[in-house]
Amino acid sequence: MEYQAIPNLVEMFHDRAKYYCDAPFLWAKSDGEWQAISWREAEAESVNLARGLASIGVKPGDRVGLVSENRPEWLLADVAIMAVGGISVPAYTTNTVDDHLHVLSDSGAKGVIVSTKALAKQVCAAAAQCFDLEFVVSIEELEPAGHRFDTLTWAEMIDRGQSYDANLPVSTDIPRDSTSCLIYTSGTSGKPKGVMLSHGAILCNCMGAHDFLTKLPEFEEGAEIFLSFLPLSHSYEHTAGQFLPISIGAQIYYSEGVEKLTGNISEVRPTILTAVPRLYEAMHGRIVRGVEQAGGLKEKMFLKTVALGRRKYEEPDSMGLVDSMLDGLMDKLVRSKVRERFGGRLKAFVSGGAPLNYDIGLFFTSLGLTILQGYGMTESAPVISCNPPHPNKMHTVGPPMKDVAVRIAEDGEIIVRGELVMQGYWNNPEATAETIIDGWLHTGDIGKIDEDGYIQITDRKKDIIVNSGGDNIAPQRVEGFLTVEPEIAQAMVHGDKRPHLVAVIVPDPEFAADWARAHGVENDLEALIQNDAFAAAIREALDRVNAALSTIERVRRFVLTADAFSIENEMLTPSMKIRRHMIRAHYGDQLEALYGG
Repeated sequence: MEYQAIPNLVEMFHDRAKYYCDAPFLWAKSDGEWQAISWREAEAESVNLARGLASIGVKPGDRVGLVSENRPEWLLADVAIMAVGGISVPAYTTNTVDDHLHVLSDSGAKGVIVSTKALAKQVCAAAAQCFDLEFVVSIEELEPAGHRFDTLTWAEMIDRGQSYDANLPVSTDIPRDSTSCLIYTSGTSGKPKGVMLSHGAILCNCMGAHDFLTKLPEFEEGAEIFLSFLPLSHSYEHTAGQFLPISIGAQIYYSEGVEKLTGNISEVRPTILTAVPRLYEAMHGRIVRGVEQAGGLKEKMFLKTVALGRRKYEEPDSMGLVDSMLDGLMDKLVRSKVRERFGGRLKAFVSGGAPLNYDIGLFFTSLGLTILQGYGMTESAPVISCNPPHPNKMHTVGPPMKDVAVRIAEDGEIIVRGELVMQGYWNNPEATAETIIDGWLHTGDIGKIDEDGYIQITDRKKDIIVNSGGDNIAPQRVEGFLTVEPEIAQAMVHGDKRPHLVAVIVPDPEFAADWARAHGVENDLEALIQNDAFAAAIREALDRVNAALSTIERVRRFVLTADAFSIENEMLTPSMKIRRHMIRAHYGDQLEALYGG
């Protein structure tokens, strides 16, 4: 596909649908069985929905909200909104009424499409306060509630579309540089801002991602399988989990949720899996615990496999004939079984959304699973760079994608230019002017570029801790070391303008359960964090981490909490990044008390 010649995302969808016709495209569970929608069926339903939207007055430039869990209708609605020249405004299913109110009112949405009755309750409460909003379309039928706006069902919209004969905008007439969507940043601080992404920005991303995928062994257009489970309202999944698969004719399976992800992976057997580092950390923890529980020969073989894989990656010249033969044996005895656990046909894990811990990446690589770390942000649609399979430098985020220019500013900030750069923040010219300067997107990340053109990120510009001695410390690096330890699930370090670092630590619940069982006490995390012996076990993990860190990076003291950082308590963004300001607001007094002597 000639990505540079595609006029817009809608035309790309129709082009692929006509090419693949009756081949399966979108999969979802129904009554416990995976059911497919063909490309032809998906196109027909999306066209009818677009006509239905036109029939109720949606015009080019109108914003339409979209609130739904990952399912086929999400994609069909997104494309339908764009097909009438509208601007899709995705929102997280975890949003509160106030969150929805901010997105709908700030974007000036004309209407919103929502999936379930439960989600519609929150959305309608916000919509009632947006006096320019004219309609809510629900996939599930809603109870009559006397709303001042029109409420319609998905089925009614499809029926309207089938009988609506007015001319729609021809998809080829939608300019490539027109706004396709407003994606609200999840906001690690402050209110989310609406990022305006053109059709061309997302197409540029698809082109760059395709360029990297073609380097994978056995990559084949029309034959790839994606499993979609990250929120489609996040730009990462919106591009990499939706429009990229469309562009290469891939099938998309919609996961039943994170809690069923392991089972879904076994059933779907994806060829490409995109996820955030937190998922890979959780997978690492489960695998390590399973091996420890198995013990004996299995554990020894597993540890030997990881050790050999690490040497092969870090010191390939040190692998003698005996080591190479043993590594080949471990590939058959251990790695083949690990690959089978992930379906047996996985070509690559792709990691994005946050920095991937080097040891986590090396762990999966040592087990024969390709993991490619990428880098980006919502404002770049979102992918800026990604590691290719060879050479895969796991301490970097790879070279820039095709047609993307990257350089390091004088203060060390990574800046980016190209069609992928956002058009700006919706109704916020001041913030836009601070972020895009002379055509260059200022990422807020500090980094460097090596001799091969690979980008290495050292930290966030705004997150850097400057201690009382004037030393700069990258908190994400320290937190990455902490959360690799099996005893620790989550951590946030603190120490700006202070003599040393302290941390909030959330113990790993599975470690806590095992510890409680071994010590004959109740598995109650609230009680365990008050137990001196349990705290000492966490301290041992911290001491192991500190031994690998420089003096200024070492965490001296910590606060233990049984309350995990979550989206619900607003300590995590929907893309699983920690909200430092929210964690500090909650634990600030306890953290500061750690400096009291």
